[in-house]
Formats: sequence, C-alpha cells, structure tokens
Amino acid sequence: MFQKIHDINKLYEISNTIRQDIIIMLLEAGSGHSAGPLGMADVFTALYFNVLNHDPNNTSFPDRDRVVLSNGHICPVQYATLARAGYFPVEELKTLRKLGTRLHGHPHNLALPGIENSAGPLGQGLSIACGMAYAAKLDNKTHRIFCLMSDGEQEEGQIWEAVMFAGKNKLHNLTAIMDRNNIQIDGFTEDVMPLEPLKEKYEAFGWHVLEVDGHNIQQIIDACKEAHSIFEKSTLIIAHTIPGKDVSFMEFQYEWHGKPPNKEEALKALEELKRLRTLNGKIQGEHQ
Repeated sequence: MFQKIHDINKLYEISNTIRQDIIIMLLEAGSGHSAGPLGMADVFTALYFNVLNHDPNNTSFPDRDRVVLSNGHICPVQYATLARAGYFPVEELKTLRKLGTRLHGHPHNLALPGIENSAGPLGQGLSIACGMAYAAKLDNKTHRIFCLMSDGEQEEGQIWEAVMFAGKNKLHNLTAIMDRNNIQIDGFTEDVMPLEPLKEKYEAFGWHVLEVDGHNIQQIIDACKEAHSIFEKSTLIIAHTIPGKDVSFMEFQYEWHGKPPNKEEALKALEELKRLRTLNGKIQGEHQ
C-alpha cells in the first residue's frame, strides 16, 4: 500500500517536480497541452500522495480508490504523478505521444498501470465515474471514486445527465473535482458559454459543493476528507486554479491551453520552476 505523505512542504516539492516533468514531456513530444496540466499539479499531488487508497505495486486490487480523468487532454500531469508515485519509471515520461508509447495523447486504460478509464471526447468521465460508484454501492464496497473534470466540459449535456443520476441515487462514494481555471481552447469560459452559478446548479441537483484554492494542498486534502464524511450526497469540489501555474508567461493565457513550449520557452519555464523550488517560502530546498 502507498505510504501517504503528510508533510505539506514535501507535497509542494513533489508538485513542483511534477510541473518540471510536464514541461520536459511536452518539449520532448512537440505537441500537447500546457496550461491545464500545470494548473492541476497540486490537486494530483494531494490525491496520489495523501488522499487515495492505492498501491502502485498492485494496481488492480479490488478495494483501491479509483480516479477517473474526464478531461483527458491534461494527462501529462496524470502520467507525471503516476511515475513519481512509482507506477512506472520516470524515464518513460519522455516517450509521451511518440510511436509505440504507453503514454498516449489521451489516457488509455489498457496501456498503462494506474489508468482507470480511457478518455477522449469531453463530458464522458462523470458518467463513467457514476457507473463505478453505483456498482460499488450495490456491492457494499467502501472504496471511493474521484472524477477530475474541466470547467469547459460543463457545457456538455452528458455532464448534466450524470449530475442528475448521482443526485437521484445518492452516490456518496463519488467525489468530483472541477478544474475551475476559467479557460477553454478558444477563450474564457464566461465569454464562450457562461457557467455560473456553478455551485448553486450542482446543489439544485442534490450535490454537496465545496470551493477551494486549487493550489492550497491542505485545503484540497481537507475538502476530500469532508467529502468522505458526507453520507447522503455526492460531493463536488470546485478547485479554483491558475492555468499554466508557476510559469509566468503561461499563467491565465488561454492560448497555452493546447500548445507545448518550444526549447527556449521550456528552458525559461524550468528556470522559473527551479527557482520556486528553492526560493519560494512554501517549498524548502534539500540543503535548507
């Protein structure tokens, strides 16, 4: 079983490493998405290194918690997290999107250990997670289902069918985490198709809704604990994130939704991330 990490500074150090991995992967691949993966590094770190019941050495044990990634295009952050958690060698990250790789442009659950669902079209993941949660509830299982999804895919009708299904069946073992970064491929969400009030919409369908700073790892962990304590409802955690987090020229820029850095941009991004690792107050260097 994976040994959970409770040292918050250590968790921030891991999320910083994952962000560096993402930049290196995208540079090697020459294609892929930058903003979303960087923005979700803290959420993935909180889940895989503190919250989840999982085992990299036994990826199919029945009582493991399941993570369904709905917005599969941010899979570089999932791959980097899985590698750092011990699911496969870190060196394999450089094979992202290359011929013969196990690290596809969208995750494929038959290709790589630790991947619970194949992803592609947006809006499908919550339905998959509902099915898993409903089956677990029928079988009186105690494991939990976490569905990570984007804010942009809330524009998909299938999302709301799943929201209604979860509310009707009181899937208390289901926690959805929304990456509320306010961008999608061609602009800001509130310009393309306004989503607010998201909290009230989910509550109207019978969900328990929490809002957190998606870069505050302690808040993320605490929200997941609260979700576990809610017995009669599914829980949505709205994680307010910064797209392109910790890379200055990517932050808040929707143009970085679907493009990778070139060599010069990658070197600049890595320099900024390495500086944060040692100089930012929340991350301690190894020799400090």
